[in-house]
Amino acid sequence: MKVYGFPISPFVRKVHLVAAEKGIAVELALSNPAEPAAEFLAASPFRKIPALIDGDFTLCDSTAIATYFEALQPEPSITPGDAKAKAKAIWFEEFADTILIASGGKVLFNRFVSPKLMGKPGDEAVAEQGLKELEPILAYLESQCGDGWLAGDDFSIGDIAVAATLRSLGYIDLDPNPATHPRTAAWYERVKARPSWSKVAALEDKIVGRALGR
Repeated sequence: MKVYGFPISPFVRKVHLVAAEKGIAVELALSNPAEPAAEFLAASPFRKIPALIDGDFTLCDSTAIATYFEALQPEPSITPGDAKAKAKAIWFEEFADTILIASGGKVLFNRFVSPKLMGKPGDEAVAEQGLKELEPILAYLESQCGDGWLAGDDFSIGDIAVAATLRSLGYIDLDPNPATHPRTAAWYERVKARPSWSKVAALEDKIVGRALGR
């Protein structure tokens, strides 16, 4: 299987983490949606990343791909538990994908992606707006973190999606701060201790370091 995208994307990272948790072998195919390869466009006609090619089967969108992986390899499940736990897992995935990254992305793009990867100045006013929006969002996340996982006793797609987004925000020094968000920071450390995280992070560090000329 090939997954198209760039590893600083939380959506690309999410798919790779799900694959790693399930022991599904995937190959990262670096892709720039602004200069798309024909193979990528065949899998993602609207240029969304990540995109998946599995033989003659193509798919785009991280949630769709994670759902495909869950069906291919049901164990370990990324939506475990009873009805309430499953629903909460999906909620936290949605929270990460449409709320956390919507605000955090304003900072990430304008303080990292545009100046560091595209060589263009970012819009600091937009970045500041994102920072203000993040305050209640991160406060909510802090209120939801406990000694276990976000959806309950079991690690789930909710944990994967939120942690994947926080990893992206780490590029602009917005990792969970133990002084201000201790519960979130402790939960995030538990996620980072998982073997799947180490595997995906190591590949990402190598690729991003090369892109930054390190």
